[in-house]
Amino acid sequence: MQIIWHGQSCFEIVIAKGKGESVSVLIDPLDEAKTGLKTSKTDSQIVLFTNESYTTRKLDKIAPQAFLVDGPGEYEIKGVYVRGIDFNFGKEAAERSSKTGTIYTIETEDMKLCHLGNIADAELTQGQVEKIGNIDVLMFPLGDGAKMGAKEALKIVSQIEPSIAIPMNYEIPKLELAAGNLKEFLKAAGVGEIEAAPKLTVKKKDIGPEEAKIVVLNP
Repeated sequence: MQIIWHGQSCFEIVIAKGKGESVSVLIDPLDEAKTGLKTSKTDSQIVLFTNESYTTRKLDKIAPQAFLVDGPGEYEIKGVYVRGIDFNFGKEAAERSSKTGTIYTIETEDMKLCHLGNIADAELTQGQVEKIGNIDVLMFPLGDGAKMGAKEALKIVSQIEPSIAIPMNYEIPKLELAAGNLKEFLKAAGVGEIEAAPKLTVKKKDIGPEEAKIVVLNP
C-alpha cells in the first residue's frame, strides 16, 4: 500500500490487489479557490469526502469515474471496506463544537486505516473511539490554529493508539486556510525534526505493537 499526501486532508491511497492491479482511494479532493491547493487528476476509483468546508465535488478533471462516498454508512467497493462515522456520534454530541462531517475507517491489505477528516475538537468522544476501533495507520489533523492545536492533536492520537500516525491540516506553502503548526506538534510529541517523505509504503509486516511512529509526508 502507498499513501500519498496532497495537502490539508487530501490523501491518495493506492492499494495492491495482486497481479499488477491496484485500487486507488482519494480522500477530500481540494477546492483550489478555497485552499490555494490544486488536486491533480488521478486514477482513483473511490473518492471519500469528510467535509464540505474546502473540498470540491467537481470531479470531472480529478477522478471522473470514481464511486463517491459522502457520509456515514458502510460500503464495500472493489474489495475495500469503508465505514463512515458521523463526527457528532454519541451522547456528547450536543456539547461538541465540530460541524457535521465524517470520519472514515478503511480496511484493506489486512490493515485498518482511519482518516479523521476536518475534526476540530479537543478530543474524541468515547462513542467515536469505540466505533473507530483498533487502527494501524491514522491520518489526523493538527488543527485550525485556534480551537485545536498540537496538544489536542496529541491527545487524539493517544486515544486511538495507532501503529503509524500521519499528521495533516497544517501550514504548508500556498495553503490559504488557517492550519496547525507541525513543529509545535513534534515538540509536544517529544520528537525532533522528522524528514518528510514523498509517500509512505506500508505492509502488514511493518505494523508493530510499539508506540505510534509519526510519519511526515511532503505534499
